[in-house]
Amino acid sequence: MTSEPIRFTDGAGYDRFMGVWSRLAGKEFLAWIAPQPGLRWLDVGCGNGAFTQLIVEQSAPISLVGIDPSEAQLVFARQHPLLKSVEFVNADAMALPFQDATFDLAVMPLVIFFVPVPAQGVAEMARVVAPGGTVAAYAWDMEGGGFPYRDVTEALSAVGRSTPMPPSPEASRLDVLRDLWATAGLRDIQTRAIAVERTFGDFDDFWNTLLGGPSAGQALAAMNEVERSGFRDLLQARLQPAGSGPITLAARAHAVRGTVPGP
Repeated sequence: MTSEPIRFTDGAGYDRFMGVWSRLAGKEFLAWIAPQPGLRWLDVGCGNGAFTQLIVEQSAPISLVGIDPSEAQLVFARQHPLLKSVEFVNADAMALPFQDATFDLAVMPLVIFFVPVPAQGVAEMARVVAPGGTVAAYAWDMEGGGFPYRDVTEALSAVGRSTPMPPSPEASRLDVLRDLWATAGLRDIQTRAIAVERTFGDFDDFWNTLLGGPSAGQALAAMNEVERSGFRDLLQARLQPAGSGPITLAARAHAVRGTVPGP
């Protein structure tokens, strides 16, 4: 059975579901690429602006553009006080609406596995970054068990429910990321893994976070009340055997960076 595409229509729900995770991994990612202040940034697949906020807070960009195909996500991002100076554009990662060499640095946070043709997305980032600039990304290790909510997707599968999946999960592998960057002509390619943890106050906190998510939330919304209640009990028994207390989950992202060669 083929699951429907993931729909990103709720900026606030996404922020609670994935934005917190994005910032946890994003802080380590930014420290790793160690950009100089005063650069021209492009945030490809900026979503609701979770990672965009980190760029503003930590990297002192001279200019910052965020692109995303979801207008609902962009509306949420535009409302954030920290992001008033950011230009948000509704656009496709595989056809960036910018001239060559417009930016000093392009990043793709938790997005490359959503790009139908990842090589085209990387080539577009390389095209719009000036020689000597950086093209970088990080993505959950989808095939290696690094997705933050893998316990949920496994539990859903166990009860015969599919979870919407990104079109290119293989693009999150370190070897594939390195090959994508090399194929785009980027140089000085480096990769690394980033491990993060997040603690939820109790199971209600975790469950309500799931309900607002774009993937698990869609699967849960498709259940009737009896099915959803039964699944909630099953999931709580799996994640919280003691029946109460906080829940800590671990996740792993893969990161890649490369330099645009000179003329």
